[in-house]
Amino acid sequence: MRFFFLLFFLPYFSFSQTPNKVELYIEKYKDLAIHHMFEYGIPASITLAQGILESGSGTSDLATKSNNHFGIKCHSDWEGQKSYYDDDEENECFRKYNSEAESFLDHSLFLKNKSRYSDLFSLKITDYKGWAKGLKKAGYATDPNYASNLIRLIEKYYLYEYDKIKKNHKVNEKDVDSIVKYLIEKSNNIPYVTAKSEDTFQSIADDFGIWVSELIKYNDILFYESKKSKKKSEINLKEGDRVYIKPKRRSHLSQSFHIASNGQTMWQISQLYGIKLAVLYKKNRMFLEREIREGDVIYLQKKKKKN
Repeated sequence: MRFFFLLFFLPYFSFSQTPNKVELYIEKYKDLAIHHMFEYGIPASITLAQGILESGSGTSDLATKSNNHFGIKCHSDWEGQKSYYDDDEENECFRKYNSEAESFLDHSLFLKNKSRYSDLFSLKITDYKGWAKGLKKAGYATDPNYASNLIRLIEKYYLYEYDKIKKNHKVNEKDVDSIVKYLIEKSNNIPYVTAKSEDTFQSIADDFGIWVSELIKYNDILFYESKKSKKKSEINLKEGDRVYIKPKRRSHLSQSFHIASNGQTMWQISQLYGIKLAVLYKKNRMFLEREIREGDVIYLQKKKKKN
């Protein structure tokens, strides 16, 4: 093998305004990986991480010229198109496909039908570490760091969250784009998804395998709504709302303050920067007494003492 998440219609915000090639690869192929997880029992995180690693996020010659995203060699049973590249040896035979979708399908069938990978399918779909180590042990790649490299990618880009998505209905191969679902993004290094028009807290919680009460806590909903005495059942998502799927932080990792725009609330700012709302109020106590005004400075980190 070759080594190779709530805002009320606030504009899109990301600290990395331009996604890197790995993030673009994940967005392009996540639905296909999830679909194959449902159909063949291979964790979506493993499929995505292998694709990223083996194809250089889709930029290698093998991927661009032969649509081969997983470094699968010909082997004696391959009757399809072939291409030749130097790998462990010179001029080795690799499988060539008509499309990327064919490569993803052959990867699933390759793992499913090869006896040396059979033990992997007894693992839980969420056991990405077991899958990564099992692939290396079964000889998928010769790189001694193959398993740790897969695990590193899965954890860095939160790919394990896709393994928790539940299959609600059977879909057709041609309908892969409707499987959904979410592009997991990060603010303050906390993963979040952007709500669609049909989403609810319950549906998102179900998709990611967490309690709805946890999701509401992560997004400070009860704290924000406490003065209005709203019940949990009355809280509705709007399309475009940011929903964190992990707890927010107590301060921002890099930015020290925010200049408020007209109409912004403390809760919106806490969602924008991935900071707990109670902690944000603690850093900016004056806004417990009055509403935010345009131009107000909102501190995102602990204020430094003057000498």
